[in-house]
Order: sequence, then C-alpha cells, then structure tokens
Amino acid sequence: MYATNKPDPVRLEIFKNLYQFIAEQMGIVLQNTAASVNIKERLDFSCAIFDSSGLLVANAPHIPVHLGSMSESVRSLINDKGDTIQPGNVYLSNNPYNGGTHLPDVTAITPVFLDDTLPSTLTNALFYVASRGHQADIGGITPGSMPSHSTTVEEEGILFDNFLLVEQGIFQETQVRNLLSNHLYPARNPQQNLADFKAQIAANERGVKELQRMVAQYGLETVQAYMKFVQNNADESVRRAIEALKDGSFIYEIDSGAKIEVKVIINKKNRSATIDFTGTSGQLSSNFNAPKAVTQAAVLYVFRTLVNDSIPLNAGCLKPLEIVIPEGCMLNPSYPAAIVAGNVETSQNIVDALYGALGVSAASQGTMNNFTFGNERYQYYETICGGSGAGANFDGTDAVQTHMTNSRLTDPEILETRYPVLLESFCLRPNSGGKGKYSGGNGVIRRIKFLEAMTANILSGHRRVPPFGLNGGEPGQVGRNWIQHQDGTQEDLGSTATVQMQPGDVFVIETPGGGGFYQS
Repeated sequence: MYATNKPDPVRLEIFKNLYQFIAEQMGIVLQNTAASVNIKERLDFSCAIFDSSGLLVANAPHIPVHLGSMSESVRSLINDKGDTIQPGNVYLSNNPYNGGTHLPDVTAITPVFLDDTLPSTLTNALFYVASRGHQADIGGITPGSMPSHSTTVEEEGILFDNFLLVEQGIFQETQVRNLLSNHLYPARNPQQNLADFKAQIAANERGVKELQRMVAQYGLETVQAYMKFVQNNADESVRRAIEALKDGSFIYEIDSGAKIEVKVIINKKNRSATIDFTGTSGQLSSNFNAPKAVTQAAVLYVFRTLVNDSIPLNAGCLKPLEIVIPEGCMLNPSYPAAIVAGNVETSQNIVDALYGALGVSAASQGTMNNFTFGNERYQYYETICGGSGAGANFDGTDAVQTHMTNSRLTDPEILETRYPVLLESFCLRPNSGGKGKYSGGNGVIRRIKFLEAMTANILSGHRRVPPFGLNGGEPGQVGRNWIQHQDGTQEDLGSTATVQMQPGDVFVIETPGGGGFYQS
C-alpha cells in the first residue's frame, strides 16, 4: 500500500503510464478483433478509462474529438441507469445530445466492479471503461451514414441511447438487430455492426481485467487515489500553460457564411480561463451543428496542446476552464438538429478559431475532407489529410491529419481488395500552403476511380473560405472537389455534395493547405 494523502512523484509517473497502458491495450484488442476497414485499418476508434463519477482519467492517443467528449456519454449512463448498472453489463450509446459526436461513432461502455460475481446490491461500479468506434454504416439516407445534406439527426442513422448491449454477460443480439433494422433508414450491413460491437466488448473486457489486476496488486484505495492525483496533475499543468496566455478574440467564417465567435479571457490570479462563444451563429438548418460535447472536446484539445508536460488528456484539464456556449447556437444545438458534419468539420473550425484568438498558430486545412461511398453491398468512409498551420517558430506540415482527427488512410491494397475502386493517384498539392516567415503545410490530391455504380458523398470545408494566415502570413489555398466523368467532362462540386458515380468516373479531392505565419 502507498500513502494516498499526497502523490509521490515517482509513483505518479508510474500510475499515469499504467492508466494509459490499459487504454492502449484496449485499443490493440479492438484493432485486432474488428471487422470493418474503418476500425481495423483506418484506426478510427478511441479507448479510455474513467473514474466512478464518469470523469476521464486516461486514454490512448487515439481520436481527440472522441476522447474529449466520451466522459459526457459515461456520465449520461450513470445518471440514466444509476443503481441498475450490473456486473457483466455493457451499454451502447451514440446520442449526440448525451455526449455523442455523430451517429456513426458508437460508444460501448462497461462498468468495472471489484469482482464481476458480486451482486449489484453490494457495490456500485468503481470505474468505467469505454471504446468508441466509427461504424462503416449506421443507417441514414446515404451509404456510409455521412449524408451531405441531412436536416435532422434521424436522416443520419440509428440512435442508441444507453442501450443494453450485454446483460449480465449475455449478448442481446435479437434486440440490437431489431434496432438496426426497424428504422426509417435502417443499417445496410448489420452483420458488420454486430462484429464491430463485439470487438468493442472485447476491448472493454481487456480494460476491465487490467483494472482489476491493478487493484489486486496495489489496492483499491491507492488506485483510486492516484486517479485523482493524475487528474490534479493535469489541472496544474494546464494552469501553468494559462499563465503564459493573453486575452484574445476571433471570428471565423465557414463556407456557408455561418460564424464562430470566441473570446478567451485569462484570469492571471486564479490561473484560469473563460472561453466564451457568445455571438456564434444560431443553430443551422444544415448538418454543421456541433453537439456541446464536441465543442467541449475541441476546447479541451487546444488547451492540452499548450501543455509541454507529458500528461494524459483527462478531466483535470477542464478544471481551470469555464466554457460558455449559448443554448441553441450552432455549437450547442437542440434536438433534432442534424449534426453529422459538426463533429468532423465544425470541430476543426473551433480549434482554429481558438488558436487564432490565442495567437498561437495559423489555421490548419480546417476540414477532415470526409469522403464516403457505397451501395447496399459496400459502405466506405475515409478522412483525407491536408496541410497544418504554421506558428511563431515552426512551419506547417504537409499531408497530415490535423487536430480533431488522428486516423489513418486505408492502404491502397486493402482499399482495392475490399471495394470496387482504383486509387489512381495520391500526391502532394504543391504550393497550397500559405507563405510567411514560416509557411503552412501543403494539402494533397486524391483520385479514386469507380468500377461499379455507387453513391458518393463529400463533406468538407474551406472550399470557399481559405484557412487563415496569422501575423501577416498568407492564407492556405482552398480545397476543391470535382468529378472527371468517363466521357471526359468535368463536374465541379461544392463543399458538400451527394453524387451518383458510374463505372469509369473519377472522384478528385484536392485538400486545403495550412495558413502561413509571419513574425518580424
């Protein structure tokens, strides 16, 4: 047993790494056991562990937009199910209004008890583990569940709200199949959904066993105490970073004309910050509304990146921050607002607006360039890299996944084996980064040729408004989406589009560059 009244610095480092190690092990199990390309190849998933209150303790370095919002999902479960939570249960949630991001990101949550055989009347859950994976299709009006022009969340797929996926060790296959099938826009490949859900259950079970093993070795009091110490350490690290910041504000327009307005007010005495989004555009009729949990995740990510210390992203990072998000604005919409692009696109704009307000970095490409295609047989989704923004002493990076995404692109061999397409070319987009003393990174050009008729969707940004430069640096080049038809004609597309691809047609995506930074 270790003293639990104050942390020992060496043991703090040990436990911090142990908690992260558990999340990493969960991720390895999920990748190895998943069926979909999305999870197995693109690594579009995240795993994390939480304390008994549902507050984030540690995560593996997976997808930032997942990690900063998952705590809201776990706390929603605790508030909703309370004392009915049993050992051996696993719950499923993707509700954007209860901590979800968008409907394809489905979270499996498993409570952790000291002994799985204990009746629930003897103890409440001591911890929670969760894994969030992007499903290749979860229903909705277009294959891949990333429709470009949805106007309600129902059009984007099937909503799980603390659904009991496993009851005391028994997988509820009939019930989950019914939910996947009995919907106005049902899932197109429920068998793959079930396979990925089971992979998430397995990943969580690895986390459960590792936490139980940790408790057996160090004792429950010590494990819980160091969870708090790890969170408190993150709190102090963020406060130290805040000391070097100044007040700032920024207004960022997106391609639709909507605006994100943010003011950052630094309290030097308390080493805290208020992040106020008052003035941001109201709830949109499009799907670029970002759920409140996504907005919080973006803020959490930005302030974590300002910390030089090696700390896990956790609830402690939020303690010095007061986040003001007016209800009914595009960053805190009301049900049933469409939100599928808010998670992937608006989250990127929130990050860049905050960096602009703090004067830290020029804009990144500011989009995930979400590309989906499919039919009743195939469904595929990918995000495409671009340029990152330059800063006061660094150039941007070419062809990198920026900020709120951290997924891979599918290897060409896997893509062409699993789907009737050819990757014609994938290359850098020269001179697309903004110039400055430090230049923004370049975007890429990706050309995919279709061998069968399919529906394709593009959800993207910065096709009209360029990623901004900072301190006199030049903006990055806007992106471009277009189709080269088999007959030789070209069709230009906007930031968002749904199109019918015919055999021989080529979908071309040119991604934006990052903004430049000039400093005299």
